[in-house]
Amino acid sequence: MTTVILVVLCVVVGALELYAGRQSRNQANAFTRRVDELNEQVTKQNNVLVTVGEQLTAELSRVKQDVLPALDGRLRHNNEQVEELAGRVHQADEHLRVQAGRLHDLEQQRITLTALRRKLTEIETSVRSVTGAGAAAVAGQVDGALDRLAELERGGEEILELQRTLTRTLEDVEDVVTELLQYTEGELDDTVTAALTGRPRAHPGGVSVTATGRLWTRDDQLEDILTEMYERCVRASRLNVRFRTAEGTDGTAPGSPERRRYFLGGQAAEDLAGAFSALLISAGSAAPRNGLTANGGDRRGGLARVEPGLPPGVEPPRAPEDEEALKALLRTLSECSGAVAQIGPLMAVRTRDELLCAVLTAAQSLELESDEVFWDPSSATERLRRLPSHQLWDLTAWSSTP
Repeated sequence: MTTVILVVLCVVVGALELYAGRQSRNQANAFTRRVDELNEQVTKQNNVLVTVGEQLTAELSRVKQDVLPALDGRLRHNNEQVEELAGRVHQADEHLRVQAGRLHDLEQQRITLTALRRKLTEIETSVRSVTGAGAAAVAGQVDGALDRLAELERGGEEILELQRTLTRTLEDVEDVVTELLQYTEGELDDTVTAALTGRPRAHPGGVSVTATGRLWTRDDQLEDILTEMYERCVRASRLNVRFRTAEGTDGTAPGSPERRRYFLGGQAAEDLAGAFSALLISAGSAAPRNGLTANGGDRRGGLARVEPGLPPGVEPPRAPEDEEALKALLRTLSECSGAVAQIGPLMAVRTRDELLCAVLTAAQSLELESDEVFWDPSSATERLRRLPSHQLWDLTAWSSTP
């Protein structure tokens, strides 16, 4: 019996050993397959990394060969332009100082000539009172000397006027050169920033002028104030002046009212049109349009924000800066006998009898750029009257209210 049990136990132990050996072989085979799979994945990833490394190396080589030399050349070219403009400004400054010295010398000469003329007049008086014989001949000589002095004095005044005109022209040139320097520095900063960060420039193609403007008035006394209010409104509209030009109504004829053209940047024309429309709607909801109020009733002066629900005696909050600047510009226009002001799509025209304000579309603004009619307040008013009512504000009644 014991022998049988031992035999059975031996058989069981042998079976268990066979089963354990099979399991060990299966696990070893599975482990081997897993190791092979991991080796294959590592090989693939290594190949991908090698490919990416080769691409990066090629891209770096291209940047070193093409981009960096071109960027260095552009920087050197821009630096040369800036240095050239700075040299021109220095030359203009030197010329201004020389002209100022000459102007001072001419003033001294004019004073000397005036004193000499006064002295000769006194001599003439004394000679005429002392001598009787030959008085006519002496008087003729003195008159001739006085006439010659008068001619010299008139010539000196003409030279002074020419010097003043030259000084004003040089000051205008200096302003234009200063704006060109600012523009060039801004473009250079944009280029360097785009090159270092890899981002595209803020103004594609280098075009930073997004809107145009114009300003004209026939009142010389209000020209400086109107210009100040206009540029204040431009700044309040988050625009900046890129360039400006000025010429007389009759070309460059002296004494003619200047037509000022502005090239503005900072916002797109579509955004400006929406902003000005919203401003006129919110700030001038009570102002009449095309001669009628919004509800068809009587005229009411407006351009002031309406704050509903405020108790009597409580003042509304202070108006935003853009609204205040626009109101100041329109108030100044209302004081003129004839004026035209444009900021992008915004057009304001003042005649002797009315004040109109319009917000134009892109197509209408393009027509405005190529049409000289808009420099004439009367013709511009007739043209603006043809616009749809939602684009036109008649502010004549508002301008007559305190």
